[in-house]
Amino acid sequence: MPFDRFTIEQLAGDMLPDATRDQRIATAFNRNHSQNGEGGIVVDEFLVEYGVDRVETTSTVWLGLTLGCARCHDHKFDPISQKEFYEVLANFNNIPERGKAFKYVNSPPLITAPTVEQERELAELDEKLRAAREAFAALEDEAAGAQAGWEASLATAGRVDWMQRDDLLAHHALDGDIAGIHNGTFVTAVLEDGRPLFVDGRVGDGAAFDGQRFINAGLSPNLGYDDPFTLAAWIYPTASSGVIVSRADAGDQGEVGWGLYLEDGKLRFNMSTRILDDGVSAETVEDVRLDAWQHVLATYDGSKTPGGIRIYVDAESQELRPMLDLVGNRMPQRYPLRIGASGSTKPRFEGIIDDVRIYGAALTPEQAAVAATAESLTAIAAIPADRRTPAQSAKLRLAFLDQYAPTEILEAWREVASLEREREDLWAGFPTVMVMEEMAERRPTFRLNRGAYDNPAEEVFPGVPAVLPPLPEGVESNRLSFARWLVDPAHPLTARVTVNRFWQMYFGAGLVKTAENFGTQGEYPSHPELLDWLATRFIDSGWDVKALQKDIVTSAAYRQASKVTPEEYEADPENRLIARGPRLRLPAQMIRDQALAVAGLLVEEVGGPSVKPYQPEGLWADMVEGGYGDYVPSEGGDLYRRSLYTFWKRTLGPPTMMTFDSSTRETCIVRTGRTNTPLQALNLMNDVTYVEAARRLAERMMSEGGETPAERVGFAYRLATAHRPPPAAEAILVDGFQRHLERFQADRGAALDLVSQGESPRDETLDVAELASYTMVANLILNFDGTITKE
Repeated sequence: MPFDRFTIEQLAGDMLPDATRDQRIATAFNRNHSQNGEGGIVVDEFLVEYGVDRVETTSTVWLGLTLGCARCHDHKFDPISQKEFYEVLANFNNIPERGKAFKYVNSPPLITAPTVEQERELAELDEKLRAAREAFAALEDEAAGAQAGWEASLATAGRVDWMQRDDLLAHHALDGDIAGIHNGTFVTAVLEDGRPLFVDGRVGDGAAFDGQRFINAGLSPNLGYDDPFTLAAWIYPTASSGVIVSRADAGDQGEVGWGLYLEDGKLRFNMSTRILDDGVSAETVEDVRLDAWQHVLATYDGSKTPGGIRIYVDAESQELRPMLDLVGNRMPQRYPLRIGASGSTKPRFEGIIDDVRIYGAALTPEQAAVAATAESLTAIAAIPADRRTPAQSAKLRLAFLDQYAPTEILEAWREVASLEREREDLWAGFPTVMVMEEMAERRPTFRLNRGAYDNPAEEVFPGVPAVLPPLPEGVESNRLSFARWLVDPAHPLTARVTVNRFWQMYFGAGLVKTAENFGTQGEYPSHPELLDWLATRFIDSGWDVKALQKDIVTSAAYRQASKVTPEEYEADPENRLIARGPRLRLPAQMIRDQALAVAGLLVEEVGGPSVKPYQPEGLWADMVEGGYGDYVPSEGGDLYRRSLYTFWKRTLGPPTMMTFDSSTRETCIVRTGRTNTPLQALNLMNDVTYVEAARRLAERMMSEGGETPAERVGFAYRLATAHRPPPAAEAILVDGFQRHLERFQADRGAALDLVSQGESPRDETLDVAELASYTMVANLILNFDGTITKE
C-alpha cells in the first residue's frame, strides 16, 4: 500500500466515501492511546487528554514537530501558536467517545472485526440461514391456512394461552405462589417482612405489596454489564416510588447491583457498582400512572451505555433521560433476586405486581409488545382479524409457529429461529476494534488557558499551522482533509520525516538525529541534500515504501563495511558522516525472532489475536488488578509467533523485551535508546525462550550440521551470524562441547532437565548428554555479540 494512502486510512479511513471495514479498522491507530477507567475521574478532563495524545502522536510521526509544547502557551522555539495547537486538535476532537473508558473491554466507538476464518464461518452460516428462510417462506401460504383453521378451533378449546419462552431466565407468575422457574428449573422463594396476600392480577392472580413485604427469590439469574437482558412485569402502583424487581444491595457508595425501579413517578433501569461514578442507568421522562395496571418492560443490550437501554410502558417505547454513563468495574453477583424491594434503603413497592419475567436477551419491540399482551389466545382469536392490534396478531402467530403448526411448518420455523440464534451468538463472539468515527453534530473545541480542561477561552475550528502550506481552497477543514494535507506532495515535512525514520532503522540514527523534532531545537541534517533527494524520490515513486527500502539497502553508503579504526571512531563515534556501514544491536523484538528463526521454531503466520509467550510465573499476580485475570501462556505454535504479536500491557510490558530497551508504549516515541547491560546476557542465557531455542538449534546441529563437533559448531555459527567461525572461536566452542559432554555423561539427570525446557517436544532419538552439550554451545552462540548485532 502506498504511504500516502496508508496515512489517509490510518487517520481518516472512516471518513472516506463508502469506507470499507478495513479502512475503518485502520483508524484504530488513533484510539490506541492510554485511556482512564478509574472511578471518580472528570470525564471532560480525559476527553481533552485523549485529543492531546492524538495531536502529539500525529505531529511526531508525520510532521516531526513538538506540537505538544504549544498546549499551554505559544511554542517557545517553533512558529506555532497555542491557538494553532487547538485548531489541529479540533480535527481529532469530534469522536463520540467516553471520557471514562471501559476497564475490561473496548470502549466505543468500535466495530466488530472477524478474522478471515470467522468470516468464512459466518458466510457458511448465512447461507444456511438464507436457505432456511426460503424454505419457510415457501410454506407461508400453507402456514396461513393452517393458522386460520387453528384460530377457528380455539373457540371451543377452552382458555388457551401462550408466552414467549425463548431466552426466558426467570419467571414468577405470582398466581397464588411466590415460587418460580429459573433457568428451566423450579426454585422456591421466601416471603420476607410480612404475610402473603394475593389479589386479582392482570394475568390471573397478582401479589400485593404494602411497602414492607417482598419476595426473596434466590441467587439467580447472574447478569452483568456485558449481558443483554430484559426485565418485565405487570404493575399496579399505589405509590410513586418503589422497587419493582432487583438484584441489588446497599454499598458503601450507594446501591450496588441492577434493577427496575419507580423513582418519584419515573421508571428507572439501573445497573451500578457505585451509584455515583460506576454504572449505567436511564429513566423515563414521563411519569407512570398510579392506581392503574400497566405493563413495564426494560431491555438492555450489553453495550454498557444508556443508549443500550429501552423502556416500554404498555408496549410503547418511552423517551429516556440518561442518568449514569460511567461503567468501569464488574457487576457483583452476591445479592438475591428480590421482587418488591432491594437490599438498600430504597422504598419498597406499594401496590400489585404480576407475571415477573427476566429474559437473557434484549427483546425486540415486537417481542416487547407481545409480552405486554395480557389477553389469552382464545380471547384474541375471538376478535375479528381486522380489529386486532399488531401485538395481538403477533402473539397468535408466534404461538401457532411455536406449538401448534403442522410438523413440517413447525420444524421449518424452528430451523430459522435456531440459525438466527446461532448467528447472534457467533457474531457476539467476534473480536471488536476501537475505531475513529465522526459525530453528526460537531463537538465544540476551545483554546484552553494554560492547557487546563476547565479553563476554556475562545472557540476554535479545525485547521493547520500557518507556518506550513494551507489547506486547498474550498475544502472543508476536518480530519480527512488534514490527512490528505499531510501527504500533499507540496508538504515540506511528511516525506522528509518518513524517509529519515527509515534511514534511522538501518543506520541507527537518522540523517536528522532528532527524528522526533525537525523544529529549531532539533539537530540540523547531517546530509541535507541526501534527505531532500530521498524525500523527493519517495514522493515521485508514488510513496512506494518498498522502493525506498531498496534504494537504501542497495546504496553504497549502506553496503560499506562497518569496521572502524580507533582514529576513525574517535573522529566520528556515531558515524554521522556515514563513512562506514552501520553496526548496531538488534531491537528487542528482532533478537527474540532471530533466536526462534535460527532454532527453526519461528511461526510466521500473519495476523490474528495477540499471543502470550513465556513470562516469569507469578509476575502478573502482584502487579495486575485481578479483573484482568492471571497471565496464561499461549499453547502450541502461538508460543513461537513473531514478537510483533506479543500481548502487551502498558503497565507491565514483556520483561524480555523491556530488558533490551523496548518502548513501554505508554506514549508514542520514534527513537529508542540502546544499552549494553549484564542483565541482557543473563536473559539470553537463562530465559526459557532462549534455552529452548538453544536446544532446538542443538537438534539442528546434530541432524543437519555434519558428523563432527567442528562441523556442527560451524553450522550453528553460520546460522546465527552468517559467518564462518574464526579458528580461535571454533576451538573454544569445540573444547566447550567436550567439557560439557564429560559433565552431562556423568550427570544425565541434569542433561535431561536442560533439554526438557520449553513446550516444544525434544527429539528423543538423540542422546540426552550429547544434546545437552550441544545445547550449551548453542546457548553461547545465541549470546554472541555477533548474533544480536547487525553489522
